[in-house]
Formats: sequence, structure tokens, C-alpha cells
Amino acid sequence: MAENTTEVIVGGAVLALALGFVIYAAQATGLATGNQGYDLTASFRSADGISVGTDVRLAGVKVGSVTGLDLNADTYRADTVITLRNGILVPDDSAILVSSEGLLGGNFIEISPGGSPFYFDPGAEIEDTQGAVSLISLLLKFVAGDGES
Repeated sequence: MAENTTEVIVGGAVLALALGFVIYAAQATGLATGNQGYDLTASFRSADGISVGTDVRLAGVKVGSVTGLDLNADTYRADTVITLRNGILVPDDSAILVSSEGLLGGNFIEISPGGSPFYFDPGAEIEDTQGAVSLISLLLKFVAGDGES
């Protein structure tokens, strides 16, 4: 009888842990129903290292995430949808760029705010974009001596 009680307790603990993990994963990926925000779009020449779920940061603080990423067959650019938290207002002359956390870190989307007194409306497109910079191509240019002295 004591063995069955122990098995039930351990099984319940494992089930509770699994349920907690599922809830955490839903919240972290934005699948939770309480996720409030608004969408903006941007078109990048290169979105290397960016995928759905990638952080969107403003002044180094996570303010949203990438919720859509697709190739535009007409322009051959990466059309991106980002979702920002409600209450985060982005001036309509802001730039958006793909940044890196360092040599070995991952990429993220960074918003560089402008100085306009007007803000993007939900669903608007940020037109001032800068794609990912390839570290390998920069190193090749340096090694080949294509840089100015």
C-alpha cells in the first residue's frame, strides 16, 4: 500500500511539472490568450539569424517579438511582422535593424527611435530598415584589403 501511495505522489509531481512547463512555454512564445499588443511590419534585405519568436528590443529592453517572417517573392526581401506590447509607442521616423548580441550571441531586432512627435499606427510599416550584417563578409573584406587606410 505504501508503494502505491509513493507512486501516485511521484506521478502527480511529474504531471504538475509537465503542466507547468507547458504553461511557461505558452507564455514565452506568446501563445497565451492574455498576450496584448499591436503589429508593425518591416521588410529586410537580409533577416539572417531572425525567426518567429526572436526578441524585439528598444534601448536594450525586450518590448515585443517577431510573430511573422516570410519571403516576398516579388521583391526578394524578408517581410517581417513584429508584435509590440501595448503602451510602447514608436515614433514614425524610427529605424529597425537586425543586431547581434556579440560574436557568439544570437541576433535580435532592435528599434532605433526617431524624434517625431507622431507614432506608428497598428499595422503600419517601418520603412527605414537595416538587415543583418554578415561577420564573415566583413572579415573577408578586411583580409582582402578592401577597406580604406
